[in-house]
Amino acid sequence: MTTTPEERLAALRGFAGECDGGDDDELLRLLRDKPRPVCLAVLEPSSAAATTVAECLGAALRARAAARAGCRVRIVVADLAAFLNKKMGTGEWGPIRDAGRRNAEFLEAAVKALGGDGEEVEVEVLLASDEVRRRAGEYWGPLVMDVAGKFSVDGVLMGRERNKLTAGQFLSTVMQCADVFFFEADICHVAMDQREVNLLARDYCEASGRHNKPIILSYDMLAGLKEGQKVSNGDPSSAIFMEDDESEVNKKINKAFCPPGIVEANPCLEYIKHIVLPWSGNFAVMRTEANGGNKTYNEIEELFEDYHSGALHPADAKASLKKAINEILKSIRDNLVHFKSSGADVLLNGVKSTPSTDDDLPSRMPAMTPEKRFEILHSIAQKNECKEENELKQLLQEKPSPICYDGFEPSGRMHIAQGVGKAINIDKMLEAGCKVKIWIADWFAMLNNKMGGNLNQIRTVGLYMIEIWKALGMNLKGVEFLWASEEIENRSDEYWSLVMDIAQEKTFNRIIKCCTIMGRKDTDVLTAAQILYPLMQCADIFFLEVDICQMGLDQKRVNMLARDYCKASRSPIILSHHMLPGIKEGQEKMSKSDPSSAIFMEDSESQVNEKIGQAFCPHKVTERNPCLEYIEYIVLPKSGRFDVLRNETDSSNRTYSTIEELKEDYRCGILHPDDVKLALAKAINEILQPVRDHFETHPDAKALLDTVKAYRGTSGSQMQSGAVPEHSINKEHEGSACL
Repeated sequence: MTTTPEERLAALRGFAGECDGGDDDELLRLLRDKPRPVCLAVLEPSSAAATTVAECLGAALRARAAARAGCRVRIVVADLAAFLNKKMGTGEWGPIRDAGRRNAEFLEAAVKALGGDGEEVEVEVLLASDEVRRRAGEYWGPLVMDVAGKFSVDGVLMGRERNKLTAGQFLSTVMQCADVFFFEADICHVAMDQREVNLLARDYCEASGRHNKPIILSYDMLAGLKEGQKVSNGDPSSAIFMEDDESEVNKKINKAFCPPGIVEANPCLEYIKHIVLPWSGNFAVMRTEANGGNKTYNEIEELFEDYHSGALHPADAKASLKKAINEILKSIRDNLVHFKSSGADVLLNGVKSTPSTDDDLPSRMPAMTPEKRFEILHSIAQKNECKEENELKQLLQEKPSPICYDGFEPSGRMHIAQGVGKAINIDKMLEAGCKVKIWIADWFAMLNNKMGGNLNQIRTVGLYMIEIWKALGMNLKGVEFLWASEEIENRSDEYWSLVMDIAQEKTFNRIIKCCTIMGRKDTDVLTAAQILYPLMQCADIFFLEVDICQMGLDQKRVNMLARDYCKASRSPIILSHHMLPGIKEGQEKMSKSDPSSAIFMEDSESQVNEKIGQAFCPHKVTERNPCLEYIEYIVLPKSGRFDVLRNETDSSNRTYSTIEELKEDYRCGILHPDDVKLALAKAINEILQPVRDHFETHPDAKALLDTVKAYRGTSGSQMQSGAVPEHSINKEHEGSACL
């Protein structure tokens, strides 16, 4: 670490283009008067991908320089600002929060990798939302409100047009000013495009009578890789990102603008100057003697001179830049912490109730009218299957975050309705502002003799199903996964008192009729355990304090049982969604006992093509046509469109955004069954491909899938074996309960 104030000043100024707030004399006085000033850097997540190399590595390099100058460094990932500024398109909190966490992980890893020479540096990487939540009493009233009170509207607008600004962007500016004092910054290290709002902090000091103004050091931002381009989140090729693999880095640098002999506005040379040389201390060019031989550059001026004269060719500069960037990224990835396990047994040991992430949400999320929330929730139910419309409207008026309940019984394989269909409905409930509790009915599966009644195997399958939803991109924020066996054990008195009370209230015949939720007929021979099943499922609704039950039509009887049990108190609202039929003629439901009756989430591309090719799809008939139902309930909600491509150059190619338009063309014969099947197979494969990729490329997920597949080969599991005992559920309706 440098010792004299002058040396500390030089270390700080070496990574700043300008001293916008104050001057070098003011900065020098600070370094003389304060041995350990706080240097603040703020990064706002702005894309779903991890941050760019320029942002992350630049922040780490500036942090090291500040630490060497004796500063305490705080790097703040401004996820709340990203939320208010509607980054990532829609400004949804979940993706922004995830991106913020990824950015923080990469920043921490970069700082560790950069400090690999053993020097002690004091750098904190903080998430703004965590700190604001933890110290809310210090933040909102004393700071944010005070900052807002010290400036006029025009002072905060800073020349921006009112009609192009959201209230969130306005508030974000006030908060960004408050952050300087909240994080106790003496020095702000900011990009050029952020200097105005940080200069606002100096104005606030004058307005509030604070004597020590923060010093603003601004730096230039790296240009995009293409000619005359800025870095754009809408164009991934404009920058190198921290998650880019070696081949992606190589491809981007190969295509980068790097004109021979031109030093100015040359993005490749900028990367060398601002990233590689400061990080590695040198830039090594490896080439044959015929091409000039190997050469190591320690100063950028020497490299510029060689490049300008032609002694360094663009191809050699690019080849060496690719190698240098990939080596840096590897060192950072080596410092990232990943969960690793040798298989599903390790995963099982970690199965715990996942707490709701509702606390992760900002205190005020974007407003949505009750009418819009009603529209979203009502769309989940099959036509005429939401009988409590007025109750639902009243609930949404009175309760900002009602609790929605869904569940599933782990039973080996997941068909597309349970996988994609459930993900679609869960996302709708979250969009409508609901909290979602997903009940993993492992005890119910054991009662129903799934997996031979082996609870460990059932729980492994439950993990596998959650992993599928994760791979599909289901929004898991605001979702609470609860394992029935754990929750019932932890609150057994409360739970079983409910079950007994329901049993006392209702007749045996009423409970028998409810056994259809397990895919049973009223006349089937049932075990005593199976009689408990509907009683327990009814109890679950009250045990989990549910406002809305969202399940398939086959669960309607037990849901109505719960409404009857409520008596005078508020009854749960029932949203019964449509049940997809089997893809063969006359199959009302998919059957896990007949693999050809449905598309499963693990089906290969060829299996999907074969099944859809053989599916029932009568010409000009839209009713009871399983192919059209797959389009209506899976493809259109998930993808937003259905493309029929007859020929790459054929003007008869069609894109449908509504099922009504598609059905009209199908009834008229404009759309042929063969065209529908080809397009449907393609659409489903596109939906399933991320799941296939996830289980292929993620070791833990692959181990989980391998374990589940191994169960199918055992006699106890009864998966795909055909050895279903007499007291198990009816084959034709296997796996329907709790869906």
